[in-house]
Amino acid sequence: MGRPVVLSNGQLFVGLDESGLVHDFYYPYVGLDNLTNARSSQHLIGVWVDGAFRWTNDGTWEVSVNFLPDALVSNIHLYSAELAVTLHCTDFVDVERNVLIRRVNVSNDTDHERDIRLFMHQVFQISRAGRADTAMYVPEDHYILDYKGRCCLLVAGKLASGEGFDQFAVGSYGIEGKTGTFTDAEDGELSGNAVEHGGVDSVIRFRLRVAAHSSYDVDYWVVAADSQSDAQRVHKMLLDSAFEDLLERTAAHWKSWLEPTQVHLEGYASENRDMVQKSLLIIKAHCDARGSILASGDSSIFNYGRDYYCYCWPRDSAYAIWPLMRLSLFDEARRFFDFARDTMHPDGYLMHKYQPDRAIGSTWHPLLHGRSQELAIQEDETATVLFMLGEYYRLSGDRTYIENVFDSFIAPCANFMSDFIDETTSLPHASYDLWEEKFLTSTYTVCTVIAGLEAAAELAGVLERAQAEAIHWQQTVEKMRNNLEALFHPSGYFRKGFLLDPEKKSLQYDDVLDISSLYGPFMFAKLSLDDPRMSSMLKAVEQHLLNTSPIGGAIRDEHDGYFLTKQQYKGNPWIVCSLWLAQYYNSADRVDDARKLVDWALQRALPSGALSEQFDPESGFAISVTPLVWSHAEFINTVLDISAKQTAIDQKSDR
Repeated sequence: MGRPVVLSNGQLFVGLDESGLVHDFYYPYVGLDNLTNARSSQHLIGVWVDGAFRWTNDGTWEVSVNFLPDALVSNIHLYSAELAVTLHCTDFVDVERNVLIRRVNVSNDTDHERDIRLFMHQVFQISRAGRADTAMYVPEDHYILDYKGRCCLLVAGKLASGEGFDQFAVGSYGIEGKTGTFTDAEDGELSGNAVEHGGVDSVIRFRLRVAAHSSYDVDYWVVAADSQSDAQRVHKMLLDSAFEDLLERTAAHWKSWLEPTQVHLEGYASENRDMVQKSLLIIKAHCDARGSILASGDSSIFNYGRDYYCYCWPRDSAYAIWPLMRLSLFDEARRFFDFARDTMHPDGYLMHKYQPDRAIGSTWHPLLHGRSQELAIQEDETATVLFMLGEYYRLSGDRTYIENVFDSFIAPCANFMSDFIDETTSLPHASYDLWEEKFLTSTYTVCTVIAGLEAAAELAGVLERAQAEAIHWQQTVEKMRNNLEALFHPSGYFRKGFLLDPEKKSLQYDDVLDISSLYGPFMFAKLSLDDPRMSSMLKAVEQHLLNTSPIGGAIRDEHDGYFLTKQQYKGNPWIVCSLWLAQYYNSADRVDDARKLVDWALQRALPSGALSEQFDPESGFAISVTPLVWSHAEFINTVLDISAKQTAIDQKSDR
């Protein structure tokens, strides 16, 4: 189950699942820590009416989960034919304070007045063991407080009349054989138990008298703070504030953030324009205010593996900022570059991945390969960030910022890459590939190193700095370009890569056909599309990686077992891979073919527009995380590329 709606203000990040329920709640960093027990539970919504009770995720409700095309504000509809009740939820994270605000409009769809009881459930897991939290009712200001140490979560709300919830219950959740106090709601009444510790959950009730074919608003909030007093101050502000004013301020903030992009999006078809804006907002939601950019806030993958995507991969982050920069949004790029500079190893390279608080993230890359001690890095990550600094200068003209990071980041990284070379091949020393699976000198990594060193050399020229080093960087690039032939298979395609045997001085080739071996030479090494190697490489990709399953799209390689459950296929199709091919088609003047792959991506999106990483090759069901920031970045870039190409074609025809 993915997160079709993500809400954020750069410190508090909330993911709503396909039932419209809170499933991820990260604070105080975007991606760290997840304060929900998201492996097994959501924050439930229940309705009791006429003696019947239903949780909204029990399968009996019609559910529509979406968000606005120009703001991180949800638009969720829940309809129960059995209860004759409709709920419309509008959710947002306040842009000035760390609080999730949810308005639930409760509609009575019958021709008589009814007693409708709305139950809001919350289950947080603040302590890592989930057994040391406390939840309690605070009568003085009428709220539930869930806390552990310096983390406090305050839950409350009010009716349109100004009254608060009328009943509550606090209890044990998931320990000592206890299901959770949420079950206390199912008879329409709550016990009023006022405190519990360990694994805890809580429920509050709002009781409404709703006239026939009328509706009533309930406002609900969860405040996140590092002390009870801070949370309580926000709570009191919310009691005195109008929901409409808070919503208007939040919506205005996001429209203002999108404003610089509007000149670039004029004339776009409404479908593409809305999807581009939604993709921008999804990327922005994953940007922490302190520079990290999360790969995905969807923690549901933790149910199927030993880790999740809630890290800052330098590669994913670099791809994420590219479309933002192309659309004149530069603040996120500068903050990420600062993050990269501050986390760079003293020797001039970036590690596999990082936590949003700048600590090193988990890794599965060993420091030994065979008998050799090796770095647990993917060198393309360092190279791609350097390349994006070149793009930043090209698009912004911001010489001052480049000067600020040249000596502290650009030069050290370029020096590392120009020295991290095998003398036998004059190509980069082996590191782990971009898919994080193989240790080798890959075609893709070589091409990104070429691009990164070229960007560093160009920036040195702009600043008239490090001239001797820049000459060395450029000379290294030329040797790499000359030796790219070592990566080309006699059958007519670029290999995945090779591994140099240091004792025998021989190359052990990995002949797997990988789509990154098309994209790397095309996008980063800038090989001419007329180059016979590129023509034959494209042909191989089209024959073996494109449309290999009923739903179409492009796969990563011919032996991709990642999340593959149907072994009769070579792999699951990916958004990133399919749009990489679309970008190539567009550059090759095959605009119609590029558009078909964009349409394919649009067809794979959830109704909210959220794009997954990959898909079941038969059903098209989203697999892995949803949304994946990288997928949205490639969607925007591809749409921008096609638009630019179409403009050039139109201008040429007008001459």
